[in-house]
Amino acid sequence: MKYDFDEIIPRRGTNSYKWDSAANADVLPMWVADMDFHTAPAIVKALQRRVSHGIFGYTRVPDSYYKAVTDWFGRRHGWTIQKDWIIYTSGVVPAISAIIKALAEPGDHVLVQTPVYNCFFSSIRNNGCQCVSNPLIRTGDSFIIDYEDLERKAADPKAKILLLCNPHNPAGRVWTRDELLRIGNICLRNGVTVVSDEIHCELTYPGHDYTPFASLSEQFLLNSVTCLSPSKAFNIAGLQIANIVSASESMRRKIDKAININEVCDVNPFGVEATIAAYNEGEDWLDALTAYLESNYLFMKEFCRNHLPDFPIATLEGTYLVWMDCSTLHIASEKLEHLLVEQAGLWLNAGTMYGAEGEGFMRWNIACPRSTLIKGLERFRDFIRNRPDKG
Repeated sequence: MKYDFDEIIPRRGTNSYKWDSAANADVLPMWVADMDFHTAPAIVKALQRRVSHGIFGYTRVPDSYYKAVTDWFGRRHGWTIQKDWIIYTSGVVPAISAIIKALAEPGDHVLVQTPVYNCFFSSIRNNGCQCVSNPLIRTGDSFIIDYEDLERKAADPKAKILLLCNPHNPAGRVWTRDELLRIGNICLRNGVTVVSDEIHCELTYPGHDYTPFASLSEQFLLNSVTCLSPSKAFNIAGLQIANIVSASESMRRKIDKAININEVCDVNPFGVEATIAAYNEGEDWLDALTAYLESNYLFMKEFCRNHLPDFPIATLEGTYLVWMDCSTLHIASEKLEHLLVEQAGLWLNAGTMYGAEGEGFMRWNIACPRSTLIKGLERFRDFIRNRPDKG
């Protein structure tokens, strides 16, 4: 194997938020969304070269950075991005917060499709806006959009922004071209700007192609802002780098001002070097990674079918985050999270982190070596078998 994703890399004791947050060192963390794999070798080499220089002052972002970003999205996703559309910043969450500040006023409505990434809620709240949910509809082991509800809520004059998660965390959907067209047309009709978080865009599986929302039409391009980062796909979240893409000059001016007001206008040299290396030299590694992640998902699906038939998981079209229905336990998700940590030594995310519609669900991070995944699944299975109220 060219890349060894089965290798166990000890992370405890490295000030890892994921691994060093539990008081008990025996707790297996399968919660926060970072991966337990070495990043692409090209990124490691680029960072080693930068470290060897030995001086880490303020950095400028070179033309080669913009070229790496634009070439990648043109080559891999057929989306032509112009250099001046890009605003760099320290992360997708700071980007979303600044965009809301730029495009909405306190009291305005921001639409979200719950259950959805939990930081959406804080970004909306911190800007004094009102979060309005357009809940996803569960259909079997997947989720679809409630377009009638979206149309009704977008028609409210206070509705200014739809925060789109594409691919969707935690439901695992990769929205199709037709679904995105319906969303975009509803927002156009009602004067709602689409802010699309596409941080997981590289992590999709066969038969589920990622479509950049802004690539669908000139109208969508000008009525949207896209947030991108190599951080999830290349496991470099700690390097704090992201890009905002906006083709509208007027929106871009407002966003740039908000980025500066929020003081997230500077990035570090390692994030710049890592992005260039990822997009210029990381494609082969990324393809191997996604194949491994898909095999982890298929293993988990089979394990649940054989050993946990009462705990169905959502079909995973993209991301490495698996959404499990635990409603058969009749235990509140937050309580279940604590019970699993205390009694099974397994840390998952409670579904209610992602909105009220997440009640009864738990989110698994399966971006880990297969042996770690097996250990986590066995701990969950044993917890179910041995729980006091069983039978």
